[in-house]
Amino acid sequence: MKFRRSRDRDEEQVVVRIPVVNGVLAVVVVALAIAVTLLGISVWKAENREDQRVAAMQAARQTAVNLATIDHRDLPKSLDRVASGLTGEAKDQWGTMSADISKAAQQGKSTATVRDMRAGVVSMDDDSAEVIVALTTVVTSAEVPNGQQRYFRWRFDLTRTDGRWLVSNMRLVA
Repeated sequence: MKFRRSRDRDEEQVVVRIPVVNGVLAVVVVALAIAVTLLGISVWKAENREDQRVAAMQAARQTAVNLATIDHRDLPKSLDRVASGLTGEAKDQWGTMSADISKAAQQGKSTATVRDMRAGVVSMDDDSAEVIVALTTVVTSAEVPNGQQRYFRWRFDLTRTDGRWLVSNMRLVA
């Protein structure tokens, strides 16, 4: 400690210089910087997880719409739309099913529009997700020109492939 005399000789001023205070302040500043960085990384990861959840759900929703709205007037385009959202087992499954679906759509001259859709992510990790999608459609055909409501509920397993969520397995749920 140093003592200095003030201008007023009756009053002495005490000046304390402690290097420890500077060290403590430096540690506090570094700790705050680390805490802010970790918080920022945590927020970024949470936002990225939410973005991936939304992307997986959107991919499942689009696949469900594509499956439910196969149009006899433009079958190749309808079938290709479905195939573009599939991979793995689902794509193989679609390869065998699409011929039967195409034949049925042509014979019945059917079209469909989606009236209502609900979707939810059941489970998810970095590269896979399970999504349930429920659709209400109105299907018209040569036999039912005014349309008939149909209800579908699918369970999709999705895989993230090259940054895209694709359906790797699908099944109708009762």
